[in-house]
Amino acid sequence: MSTTHLAPAVRTSHTHEITPVEITESELESTAPESLRDLKATLAQEGYQPTTLHVSACFSEDCSLKTQHEIERLRNSVRTAAFLGVSTLQIEIDDVESVEKTGDALSALSERAYREGVSLNLSGKGAEHITLETTV
Repeated sequence: MSTTHLAPAVRTSHTHEITPVEITESELESTAPESLRDLKATLAQEGYQPTTLHVSACFSEDCSLKTQHEIERLRNSVRTAAFLGVSTLQIEIDDVESVEKTGDALSALSERAYREGVSLNLSGKGAEHITLETTV
């Protein structure tokens, strides 16, 4: 989407100074909606806008159930990012045993993230062989 399509919906304002911040999910007290609501309100009150949510992932076993469990945890991270208004979910992948299984699962997660308005970025030594294939 080009910014020219946003022009009627977006207004610039010089009265607010907003500082972009990055959040590491492991440092959050909770990802429960009440806790995230309080965090979002506090950040806004202090003039901060979360732009990136960092999370770690590990797919060190070639086991469909364990892969699915890790993806479910990451789905919660997508929900957390969307709730906070974060535009990017940065996933640091420590290890990948099955590139095909993990790549397929992360591609599905990427599509879900897209529907939630969140961009998915992969990094780390485990991400170097994974290519996200999305249909969106």
